[in-house]
Amino acid sequence: MILTFHEGACIRAQAGDTTLVFGPVSKGSKNFKPTNFGADVALISLNHPDMNGVEEAGRGDKQPFVISGPGEYEVKDMTATGFASGSKYGGEAKTNTVYLVHFDGLSVMYLGALGDLDLPSEIVETDSPDVLIIPVGGSGALTPAEAQKLAVKLEAKIVIPVLYDDKTLKQFLKEAGEDVKPVEKLTLKPRDVVGKESEVVVLST
Repeated sequence: MILTFHEGACIRAQAGDTTLVFGPVSKGSKNFKPTNFGADVALISLNHPDMNGVEEAGRGDKQPFVISGPGEYEVKDMTATGFASGSKYGGEAKTNTVYLVHFDGLSVMYLGALGDLDLPSEIVETDSPDVLIIPVGGSGALTPAEAQKLAVKLEAKIVIPVLYDDKTLKQFLKEAGEDVKPVEKLTLKPRDVVGKESEVVVLST
């Protein structure tokens, strides 16, 4: 699986011929620049222009299967479960969907614009995710300190921050006690996560 970051809360995951995109930025976003994908699946956790760019997730004839709420999904070689949670991203209370995705032999938990440390028990009780994609800033999403606290609680093997600016990223890394340089992409196989505990990887845009 190859993970790349495209501003805001947008992460692309590729394996073989399959491309997933989490939280694609829409053209209506005032904060981030959209990227055009030819994705097979688009997972939308919050109905906000910063991360509901379904129209940007397709390219030409290739239009994605859109997942945009709680439930269980199976598409191609990927399974996903969505759980309802809370967010005040953008200043008003909204439902945010947390996704637990199994893809290419790895489990990925995508928290979207989560603003609530009080997660549904089904999420807390799942096996620790191989990869946790977590917001560490953004108005109404988790603060850097809350993000670090939750990452430890979920016992993720690898933690990828999103929705950060220079200030919140610096604060999150300080909370995590890590000093890491951003990388352009992260390539992972199941064996790569064995023995890891809350290792922070910062993806550059």
